[in-house]
Order: sequence, then structure tokens, then C-alpha cells
Amino acid sequence: MRRRRLLRSTVGVTTTGTLGAVYTDGGIDSGGGDAAGDDTAVQRRDDGSGPVDARSPSELTLIAHRGFAGENPENTVTAARVAASESVPADGGGTTSRRADIIEIDVVPTADNDVVVFHDANLSGRDGGSRGLTDATGVVWETETATVTSAEVLGSGDTVPRLSTLLDVVPPDVGVNVELKNPGKYDLRFAEKLSDSALADRAAAWQPFVDRVVEVLDEHDNEFLCSSFYEGALAAMRNASSYAVAPILWESVGDGLAIAREHDAAAVHAPMKLIAGTPFHDTALTAGVDLVAEAHADGRDVNVWTVETWYQADRLAAAGVDGIAADYSSLLPRATDASGSGGRP
Repeated sequence: MRRRRLLRSTVGVTTTGTLGAVYTDGGIDSGGGDAAGDDTAVQRRDDGSGPVDARSPSELTLIAHRGFAGENPENTVTAARVAASESVPADGGGTTSRRADIIEIDVVPTADNDVVVFHDANLSGRDGGSRGLTDATGVVWETETATVTSAEVLGSGDTVPRLSTLLDVVPPDVGVNVELKNPGKYDLRFAEKLSDSALADRAAAWQPFVDRVVEVLDEHDNEFLCSSFYEGALAAMRNASSYAVAPILWESVGDGLAIAREHDAAAVHAPMKLIAGTPFHDTALTAGVDLVAEAHADGRDVNVWTVETWYQADRLAAAGVDGIAADYSSLLPRATDASGSGGRP
């Protein structure tokens, strides 16, 4: 089967067909926005008068957020293996699940400087809540590797894996987005464009951890992209390798585009609230800047987080985004095959 092309562009990237990906952690705003503008965008896509980049949901790149975290224990070997499994046909001709084009994972160091796949800073909790993410306690980068990798995730029987262990189960034709979460420090600069001096300082803080990540990636044949909320992490990755990078936007389109241009990013990754022409768009945050149009003009993909329903996917596709991050493998229909079959029943 012909390999799916994951990115429209390879801006500043020396490898072929390098993928873009997305950060996907909450922040859903399904209300507000301009419903009339949304209807217009969908109508224009369907009648052919809309943006040239408008597409159907089946054409979107499907990114498995933490290995489809709604179906599997997040960021585990099981999640990666299942997300990379082939689509399962349904009786109606559609699919009950679709294979991920890209698997998104998060990486942090242990106290022993090993790279493990984990999203949070603390092993036991999440965002101050009472839910225990694992049965262990402690800050990951202050905890020895043996304790971290024996911590059970969400009572699933799966434990926190090393990066190398998880990548071993991902077939080479499935892309992997490695989000650089934290280098083992507290004094980081979140989602902002840094001055030259501040960037050099923050890149130096990230460099040892990023170098260890690159060593692991170099041992595998997948296409990789390294993304982060932190510009210092992207600069460190550029210093260490030719892997594609992507900034993760929070609320500033201007900062996100500036960081992407500074580091020749292959993609930008944005929450739904930054996508114009959708009912999720917060005009107060974008100040009249169309992120999709600007990024595409620069030759970069736009991938969006976090998408939970077919309605959201359809509106985002009409607005011209390239990929979505999802917790569920059944969110998107499969691409129509040569015989004309496929899609949502």
C-alpha cells in the first residue's frame, strides 16, 4: 500500500517526508465563535468556492494523542502498539477504528537521565487533582529510573516505558511526534517568543536532555517531529539534529508564527480557538490573523488539538487544517480507496 504523505511541506528539513504533529492536552472550547462564519466555511468547501486548502475529514492526518488516550492507557507500549494497528472494518463499510498516521507521545527525564514517556511532572497526580495517574509518587526527574519504569499507569498493568522501549513497537511507516515536555527543570519560559539572549540561555538548559532524546531517535527508522511549548527546546533540537520541529501555540498566533519562522518549523500546532472560520475561533486572541492562511503561505502544516467529535473535525477540515489530534481512533472516516469505498457509513 502506498505510504500516506504526512506533511505538505518540509520547510527547513533535510529529511524526506518528515511529519508534523501536535500537542493535545485539553483546552477544548466547543462554544462561542461565529456560527454564521462556520456555516459559510462548510458551504464554501462543499460547493468548491472556499479556500483551496479546504478538505474533507477523511483527508486529515489522524494523530493519536498519547496513543489514543481515550481507548488505551496513555503513553504506554500498549497504547503505541494498538494505535499503530491496522484499521478494523465495520459491517457498514466504514471503520470502527482507523490506524494512526502519527502517534503523539510526551518525554521527560528521570533522575538517572534516562528518557521516559510520560506527560505529567508528578507520577501520582494530574494538575492538582486527586486522580492517581500511576501507583508511584514523586517528581519524575527527581525519581530513579527503576521506580519510574515500574510505576503502573491507570491500573492497566502497563508501566511507564523508556522512549526506546515504546519506539520498538511502532512500525517504521507510522510517524511519531515526540513532545519535549520538560528537561528536568522548573524555570522554563512557556509559549513565548524569547529574545536572543534568553533563547540562548534556555536552549542551553534544554540541550543535555534533547541530546539524549536524539540518541534514542537515531536508533529507529520512523519519521519524527519534535514539538514543544518551549522555544528553548526547539532551538536545542535544531542544534542537535535535522529532525523537524514544531512550536505548540497557546494564545498568541504572532508568537507562534515567529517561532516557526525562526526555527524553520515543519508545522504549527494550535488549539481550536485559534482557527479562523470555525465556531471555536476566539477573535480576541488572533487579532485578525488567519493562522491557517499564514502558515500555509509559509509552507507549513497546521495541526489542531484537541478534537473530540466528528462535528469539530468537519469544521476544522473546512477551514483548511491539515491534521487533528484525537483520543479516539474512530473519530475520522478512513480515506476513500480507489474503488470508491470507505468513509463513514
